[in-house]
Amino acid sequence: MSEVKIIEGELYSDERGVIASLNNFKFDSIRRCYFVRHSRTDILRGWNGHRYESKWFYPLKGTFAVAVVRIDDMENPKPAEEPSVYILSDKKSEILAVPAGHATCLKALEKDSIIMVGSDKLLEESKSDSYKFDSSLWMDWSNIETK
Repeated sequence: MSEVKIIEGELYSDERGVIASLNNFKFDSIRRCYFVRHSRTDILRGWNGHRYESKWFYPLKGTFAVAVVRIDDMENPKPAEEPSVYILSDKKSEILAVPAGHATCLKALEKDSIIMVGSDKLLEESKSDSYKFDSSLWMDWSNIETK
């Protein structure tokens, strides 16, 4: 994976309920996954960057803003980099693919939102490739509205 992209899924609904699918997504690269729940909308999780780890974000409940920024130098990132912000909601089945060399920051836009995060690295590999940055480094989060 060379660029950040949204992979469209499908939502099917009838009188029995809703089925969300990701038929156009291949899970081959995912080696682990975890679930992030934000009980409040004022919590920021990030920035967290990885040189070698790719990640995938899929909303299970509620809505998240996922900001993504490309970083050339994890030791000395440029504060002028411009992040992209993706709004992911359980009302639409889509997965956000973020390649290695990026940092991400998450904010729930609805209380008790849950997002699944997939990774192509095992936990120990991820820990040795994790770079933390201040949540205000690349953007002003007050512009991202909660519901």
